[in-house]
Amino acid sequence: MTGFLQKSNPFAKTIIFCVDQEHADEMRRALNNLNAEIVQKYPDYVCRNTSEEGQTGRGHLSRFQELETVTPVLVTTSKLLTTGVDVQTCKNVALVRVINSMKEFKQIIGRGTRVRDDYDKFFFNILDYTGSATRLFADPEFDGAPALLTEEEIDEKGALIPNTYEVVEGELPSAEPEMKWEVAPPIPDDSEGVRRKFYFDGGHVEIAAHLVYELDTEGRQLRVVKFTDYTAEKVRTLYLSAIELRRQWENPEQRSEVIALLEERGISFEELASAANQPEAVPFDRLCHIAYNAPLRTRRERADRLRKDKKDFFDQYGPEAKIILGELLDKYADYGTAQFIIPDVLKVPPISDHGNVIEIAGFFGGPEKLKEAVNQLQTLLYAA
Repeated sequence: MTGFLQKSNPFAKTIIFCVDQEHADEMRRALNNLNAEIVQKYPDYVCRNTSEEGQTGRGHLSRFQELETVTPVLVTTSKLLTTGVDVQTCKNVALVRVINSMKEFKQIIGRGTRVRDDYDKFFFNILDYTGSATRLFADPEFDGAPALLTEEEIDEKGALIPNTYEVVEGELPSAEPEMKWEVAPPIPDDSEGVRRKFYFDGGHVEIAAHLVYELDTEGRQLRVVKFTDYTAEKVRTLYLSAIELRRQWENPEQRSEVIALLEERGISFEELASAANQPEAVPFDRLCHIAYNAPLRTRRERADRLRKDKKDFFDQYGPEAKIILGELLDKYADYGTAQFIIPDVLKVPPISDHGNVIEIAGFFGGPEKLKEAVNQLQTLLYAA
C-alpha cells in the first residue's frame, strides 16, 4: 500500500478497512513506521478511526473529510466508516479484511465514488488485499443485462454494418455457462455466538495458490484462474507455438517486445517463478513449459551448454574479450538476466574490472562489434 502511494500520490486520501479495532490499531502503527519521514512532518498522517477513539476520532474524521486539509491521509477503520461518511476527495479504498456481503461491499465502495473535478478527483482505486471482494463486482441481480447490444460487422466493401438487437428476458445471447460463485463456510466457533480470532506467531507460511481475477470476453463476469494458467493462456494467445516464441526471444530487440507484452498483461518473471515454484528455471523455458509443456532447463544448464557446443563463437575473440563474454554468461547463470543492456551491464564487477566502457569495447574492435558479440551471445543461449 505504501509503495502504491509513493508511486502515485503519497497524499491521496485513503481509507483502510480492517478486521476489527485491534487490527486497525496494528495497521495504523505499521503504516506509521513505513512512512516515518512523512509522519515526522505530519504527525496525523496516519490515524485510526473506530468507536474507541471517541471525540478524538471524530476530530480526525472531520479533518479527513475537509476538502482543503492535507492530513490525515491514511485512515484505518473497521466498521465505523462503512456508511454515512462523505469523503469527497477519497482516492483509495483499501480492503484488508474478507468481505462476503454484497451490501457491505457496495457501502464500502461508495466511500470513493464522489467526483470532484475541481480537486482533480475523477476516479478512485480499490486495493483488495484479500482477493475476496473483487468477485462482488459481478452482481447480475442488481445490474441485470443491458437492454440493447450492438455488434459491428464489415461487409465485402469494408463498410461497417451495425447490428443492434434486444436482449430477451434479461439474458445475454451467449452459449457461455453462467458463472457461479461459492463461498467457503466460516470456521466454526468453539461456543455458539462467539466469534473466534486467530493469531499467528512464528512458524511457516506458504502461498497455496496465486489467483487472477479477469473479466470475461463480454466484460460482465469475473472468472478466477490460477496465475500460471492465466500466463499460459496469454502466451498461447500471443504466440501459437514454442517455435514462434523462441524465434522472437532469440533476438534481443524482439525479446524486449515479448517482455513488454507480458508486462502489459500483468505477468512478471519474478511472480511467475514464485507461483510456478521454479526459481532456477530460465524465464524463456518457464514460459514454454507452462504454455506448451516443454522441458525445463536451468540457467546454469543453458550457460554450460553454450560454452561446450559453441566454442567456435568464443574462439573468434581475443583472450580479454573471451573472459568478458564468460563473465556475462556467469551473470546470466547466477541472476537470470533476461537482457544484457549495454552499457549498463559493463559497469558492474567483475566486468567493470577490465576497464571503462570504451576500453572494454576496444577488446572487441569497437562499440558496434561489442554490441554484435553480446547480441549473438544472447541469441545462441536460446538457439536450442
